[in-house]
Amino acid sequence: MSAPAPTATRDQRTLDAARAHRARETRLRTRDLVLSIAAPIVLVVLWELCARLLIIDPRFFPPPTKILQALVEMAWDGELWKHTGPTLLRLLVGGGLGALTGIVFGLLMGSSRALNAALGPLFSALYPLPKIAIFPILLMIFGPTELPKIIAVFITTFFVMQIATVSGVWAIDRKLLEAGRAYGATGFDRFRFVVLPGAMPFVFSGLKTATGTAVVVVTAVEFTGASTTGLGYLIWNSWQLFIPEKLYVGLLVIGIIGAVLTTLLSRSEKLLLPWRRES
Repeated sequence: MSAPAPTATRDQRTLDAARAHRARETRLRTRDLVLSIAAPIVLVVLWELCARLLIIDPRFFPPPTKILQALVEMAWDGELWKHTGPTLLRLLVGGGLGALTGIVFGLLMGSSRALNAALGPLFSALYPLPKIAIFPILLMIFGPTELPKIIAVFITTFFVMQIATVSGVWAIDRKLLEAGRAYGATGFDRFRFVVLPGAMPFVFSGLKTATGTAVVVVTAVEFTGASTTGLGYLIWNSWQLFIPEKLYVGLLVIGIIGAVLTTLLSRSEKLLLPWRRES
């Protein structure tokens, strides 16, 4: 009758260890959340104090309260939305189409040795070209319309996603491919159940990189005289007119857009790839 006691003790120790692990993870998540909120607040407060006390030049670094006031006024009179809307449109249309096309080409090139041999050297030669340097050519062809800006963002995201997706397909463990083949996964089933899930972690990593790069490119093309709308134009025009509050508003909104898009991608990755561990 004394035999079950050690088993019960082991089970209790296992439960206690699991509870301790969950409690530790909860504490770490709470700490990380507090730090992620507190650090920016501390920096903003320091900025405000330094500007008010003239430790830094408020002409170039206006207090955050003045920047916030300018943001509210611009949102109220519609100027902020006049510039935010076009930038979002260029990002979502150009970036979305470029990402989708890049993923398709990456999957095909990663799965087909012949296609990769045909297109790989061409894409490798085109990828390093600065996308902003291609923009004048697009302006000559299409004129100062929305199309050149969208194409510039499209090209940027296309190459990033094509490279990331090809790398994802090539990184799939050969044992998984052999196991899929052994279980009769051929053709579309092989692609659906083995290749696509195996490449998806690289696809999401590429999407995060492409998002940041696309934000940089769309801001850069909006700096040019070919645009009179967009957050890039707002920043450039505010610099020319020396209105630093509006310049910082443009920078702030661009940062928020990038952060929101990256967060959405991270959430989508956790939702669509439940087998991946949280780092």
